[in-house]
Amino acid sequence: MALPFFGKKPAPAGTAAPRPRVAADPAQGSARPSVPPSPPLSQAPGKPRGETSSLDFTIAGGDVKRVLAQCADRVHVEEGVDEMSPSAEEAAILYANGGYDEARSVLEHALDTSTGVDARFTLWGMLLDLLRLTGHRERFEALSLIYATEFERSPPAWLDLSPKGGAGSEAKVQTVNLSGVLSGQAAGQFAQLIQIGMRNGALRIDLSRLRGVDNAGAELLLRAVRGLRKAKIKLSLVGAGHLAAVLGGVVTPGKVEQKPVWLLLLEVLQYTEQQDRFEELAVDYAMTFEESPPSWEPPPELTASQANAQILDVQLSDIYRLEGEVIGPNTEVLRKITAFAGGRTKVEVDCSLLRRMDFVSAGTLFNIVSQLHAQGRLVVFKGVNSMVAALMQVMSLHQVARIELRG
Repeated sequence: MALPFFGKKPAPAGTAAPRPRVAADPAQGSARPSVPPSPPLSQAPGKPRGETSSLDFTIAGGDVKRVLAQCADRVHVEEGVDEMSPSAEEAAILYANGGYDEARSVLEHALDTSTGVDARFTLWGMLLDLLRLTGHRERFEALSLIYATEFERSPPAWLDLSPKGGAGSEAKVQTVNLSGVLSGQAAGQFAQLIQIGMRNGALRIDLSRLRGVDNAGAELLLRAVRGLRKAKIKLSLVGAGHLAAVLGGVVTPGKVEQKPVWLLLLEVLQYTEQQDRFEELAVDYAMTFEESPPSWEPPPELTASQANAQILDVQLSDIYRLEGEVIGPNTEVLRKITAFAGGRTKVEVDCSLLRRMDFVSAGTLFNIVSQLHAQGRLVVFKGVNSMVAALMQVMSLHQVARIELRG
């Protein structure tokens, strides 16, 4: 869904509208369901509820109000968007500062005292996501029943978004999907592709949705595949036969204009069983370029455990990824968004694996996105968890970008 996250949540067709919960009325002797107390989310002791957090509210590169003023004539704020409740804002800042227990305490207290439907929907979303981010499944499932009773709708599904949720004895194999026409504009993402393979020791690249490859794109893919093979990374090219057919329609014996495409075709064929086709093409290559062609060297296959490992889908060709925790003075991963934007009018940023962002990094991100917005570019943050989305709301990012929550 896209923000307004903190505005009125439309009920899906066929779903009863959420019912506001009211405080207990002693005269009637009835009370609404309340959020039961819970144990701490972390082992570290939290601050007392009344203690003010010590946070640095300096925005890297400038002041939020100043930057907003500079692009005020370009900003469209959707009418009817409610302001964030103070409790949601406080919890977002506490979480950004690493105060998981304090953030949870604020959210639970707010749910015990807040009666507005929209505010409660937001607070519930943040609390359930916080439990997923900290890996507390039993608590999540218990509160999901209260959520379902209150709003008469299914709660979010359990996902272990904690750091330990991604840990395991089996190596994970990530699948990188390439789609459309591959060109030189994907240089930044191919650096990311290589990092993923080097980090995990294995990688799948899905080529089945590629419609074409130009010389620059062929050079990028060829270097990535050869580099991973040289580093002994287990590499699987899904749809290698499809790409071989696409490339085969481009190369012409005797014409030397498409050398990177020729070499990529010879490389891709080694991930298929088409050795005869490879040998024919190798002869044509030798005659066209008057040099020895590459030799047939089928790559090592994924092991059985890697083949059965969890597959994490990464849409590489058209999206930039933020993952883990973006904190501290190192904001290079954020500044690369500007380079990724390139000639794009729509800049999509995948945040499905982003767990946390601190306040200063969010300020840096605001400045970067404001500049892109002023250039007429649409920035879309996709799959954002509710805690990070709330921080983005605090930083006014929703005024210069579109924010879509994860399910």
